[in-house]
Amino acid sequence: ICISAMIAAVILTALFMQGESLGIQPVSSSPEYESRLFDDSRVHTIDLQIDDWNTFLEAAPSETYFQCDVVIDGEWFPDTGLRAKGNNSRRLVEEYGLERYSLKLEFDHFQKGNSYYGLDKLSLDASFQDNSYLKNYIAYDMMEYMEVPSPLCSYAWVTVNGKPHGLFLAVEEPEEAFAKRNFGPGYGQLYKPDYKSLNNENADVALQYISEDPADYDNIFRNAKFQPDDSDKSRLIQALKIIDTGEDLGTAICTDEVLRYFTVQVFCVNLDSYLGRTGHNYFLYEENGLLQILPWDYNLAFATYSLGMPEPINDAGLYINYPIDTPSSRDVMVKRPLYHNLMQNEQYFNQYHAYFDKLIREYFESGMFEEKTARAIKMIAPYVKKDPSAFCSYEDFQKGAETFRNFCMLRAQSIRGQLDGTLPSTHLEQESFSGEYIDPQNVWLPDMGEIADLAD
Repeated sequence: ICISAMIAAVILTALFMQGESLGIQPVSSSPEYESRLFDDSRVHTIDLQIDDWNTFLEAAPSETYFQCDVVIDGEWFPDTGLRAKGNNSRRLVEEYGLERYSLKLEFDHFQKGNSYYGLDKLSLDASFQDNSYLKNYIAYDMMEYMEVPSPLCSYAWVTVNGKPHGLFLAVEEPEEAFAKRNFGPGYGQLYKPDYKSLNNENADVALQYISEDPADYDNIFRNAKFQPDDSDKSRLIQALKIIDTGEDLGTAICTDEVLRYFTVQVFCVNLDSYLGRTGHNYFLYEENGLLQILPWDYNLAFATYSLGMPEPINDAGLYINYPIDTPSSRDVMVKRPLYHNLMQNEQYFNQYHAYFDKLIREYFESGMFEEKTARAIKMIAPYVKKDPSAFCSYEDFQKGAETFRNFCMLRAQSIRGQLDGTLPSTHLEQESFSGEYIDPQNVWLPDMGEIADLAD
């Protein structure tokens, strides 16, 4: 009996020590960084300690990594990689001679094994074209509420060598720590499909099936977060092939997760996204041949992206009442099979509407959105007021936050009408609609942020 008890104790000890590597999730699998930096009930502090900040700024357009020490909420993390991030935002910050780049911090870039309590990488979002400082924060919160695997985020007061730099949004980068937190230690493959040039066809970014040749999906596999092997590539291509047929979609897509994602995505009128002309700004997760689409980058959401938008660009009424069943023009929709083919299935279409009802009823009509937004505004206002690198004035922030709130509440009203049939939910229905839409009132979209703010 004693020998058996000793053997059992040894086995249990081994399982406690090695269980996670064997695929056994602990009762509480939340990484420590989740309750530290990503406690969004307060504004955190991040000090970037770097030898030559001016040299870093000069090299920022090249996205070169610099070595720096980072102090987060008073704790020191040495030898961290720091670089600027962004595409259009990075180019325009340079063009206007500004210093407020969005940034990436990679804890293990120079020293393998380094992390922030298990986190390998985070972004510091500069709120480019977001005078409200709320777009990314609320969009990710909505995604999380709808149980879509989403990056954690919180506000951070950033200093450089102890000198104030500004209020940023710290965002968990979807890499190893993110994958492990959301999908467990046996996680699958993670991709960030993106184009080299918007002038190319970029069918792979749109998740169209092209051929059996992995070389035809360079915009996906080139942007893999974990090096894919031949079997990884084959599984993804086969999933795209099934999606292309429009049949048996449940064998290629985590349909429930994808529908919840599109519910929030369409609410946000994010036209710089998979459902817009660019077709990017999302992550793609594949495991056992099933695909999920994950959220990323909402600074140009809420109808503040101009490329390819109908005239007049700043017509708030148009986007408050934007149809939920055809969230882009037909020429774009037919090239977005992950959304378009799902919506051809009556069961999935009805489930999509059911998720919209849940989002509107529980997140907006319940007062949750207004409470969350009011709390965030109150918390960050003192920091915005003293932000030395802000893209806008404090008064512009107040106006931007009010505009953001009003846009979202009016958008929720319109979607409620689209769900109950009193408002048209497609572009075609809108052409013959003679009733009254939700009035945009005093919403002026540029108040949420525009490129012209960079010149002020």
